[in-house]
Amino acid sequence: MAKRKKTTDLDRDNGIAPGLVAKTKKRLVVAAGRSHPALAEEVAASLGTEVVPTEYRTFASGEILTRFEVSIRGCDVFLLQSFGPPVNEWIMEMLIMLDALKRASAKRITVVAPYFPYSRQDKKGRGREPISARLVADLAQTAGADRIMSVDLHAAQIQGFFDGPVDHLFAKPVLLEYFERNLTAEDRELLTVVSPDTGRVRVADTWSDSLGAPLAIIHKRRDPNVANQVTVNEIVGDVDGRVCLLVDDMIDTGGTIVKAAQALKNNGAQKVIVAATHAVFSHPAAERLQDAAIDEVVVTDSIPLPEEKLFPGLTVLPIAPLLARAIREVFEDGSVTSMFDGAA
Repeated sequence: MAKRKKTTDLDRDNGIAPGLVAKTKKRLVVAAGRSHPALAEEVAASLGTEVVPTEYRTFASGEILTRFEVSIRGCDVFLLQSFGPPVNEWIMEMLIMLDALKRASAKRITVVAPYFPYSRQDKKGRGREPISARLVADLAQTAGADRIMSVDLHAAQIQGFFDGPVDHLFAKPVLLEYFERNLTAEDRELLTVVSPDTGRVRVADTWSDSLGAPLAIIHKRRDPNVANQVTVNEIVGDVDGRVCLLVDDMIDTGGTIVKAAQALKNNGAQKVIVAATHAVFSHPAAERLQDAAIDEVVVTDSIPLPEEKLFPGLTVLPIAPLLARAIREVFEDGSVTSMFDGAA
């Protein structure tokens, strides 16, 4: 029971009824949808807590119901939902859970979406197209989200789609630690960081600085009328005899990455290593990424990967410690930016 304190004359002057002033303590709650239960449990364990018990139902009609089995009144709730397939079902489940949390009087609700859904639809490429990333942000806010936390947004401008705080995290420290541990001295000496397109140059440049390696850029063209079709035109930078580290925010069908790796090998690259945050791995990505041009693929577990999408040469790194640390910083009113030394 909350400890009561004596009501003062000042309290009476402010219209507070005698005896109703209580000391309150912030309570952190981790809630999760059904999209990635393993990640939610790892995040909760890193925070020294458990995922709040929740009842989930999907009725014969396809409608979803969720109910929290304990009180979350006055809690600081972090709702974790990842967005692998079926993405639309997980979006709807998140919205329903947000509504339940809002109606259960949660004090603050933060959506933790490691991979932000529809993030590639962040602008109009042609007339009469939607900006679906903005729509998802609007839906989350309307349903009750006070804050959003995500990792490696496909476009930084998505932060402006949500009318509230957005914590944009970066998986680079997680991936970088792996390469600093596992690259041989010879590989480090021959290393070149490669951006798979002009849109990722800024991110690749920060990798180049961190690893002390030169930067190369692949210029590609995409047919706006044909989905997932990429043509590699030319490589800017020297890759002959080099160990190339291709860095990207996500891998969907794998078409872009495989063509980029083949172009690098055709231009004399000794080895091609792929590093990406989000392993969407839509069919036939798992088969494509086993191409002879790719020596290793390193991703995080921001999206659940079923057994059939795993393959030799794939390394999956845990993202839970990064999420847990960011959640703790937000809960304790600390600095999320300090986690990345103020840099992307």
